[in-house]
Amino acid sequence: MRAEKGKLLRIYLGTKDRYKGNLLYEEIVKKAKDLELAGVTVVRGTEGFGANSKEIHRDSILRLSDDLPIIVEIVDIETKIVEAVKDFEVMLAGDKHEALVTVADIEILRRK
Repeated sequence: MRAEKGKLLRIYLGTKDRYKGNLLYEEIVKKAKDLELAGVTVVRGTEGFGANSKEIHRDSILRLSDDLPIIVEIVDIETKIVEAVKDFEVMLAGDKHEALVTVADIEILRRK
C-alpha cells in the first residue's frame, strides 16, 4: 500500500457552541461534506476544559446539561485542508467560542 501525504485537522469545541443558532460541530460537519473532504469524525469527550474555563466539565449523571468537550477530526490532502480552514475560521470567529484548532502531518494509506 502506497502512502499519500495528508493533514489531520482537529477542532476542539464544546457541546454548547453554536453557529447561526445551530450546533457548531454539526455545521462544521455539513461544511466539510459540502467541501467534499475525505473524512470527518466527531468525538464527544467525557471530561475536559477550555482555555477560558473556570472549572473542569465532566459527564455525570448528576449534571445532564454540561458543556462537554467535542473534537471534530477532518482528514484530507494538504491543499484541501488549507482551504477548508479558511471557511471554518469564519464559523469560529467571535468571543463566544473557546475553539482550539490544530493541524498535523499524516500519511493516508487508503482514501476510498
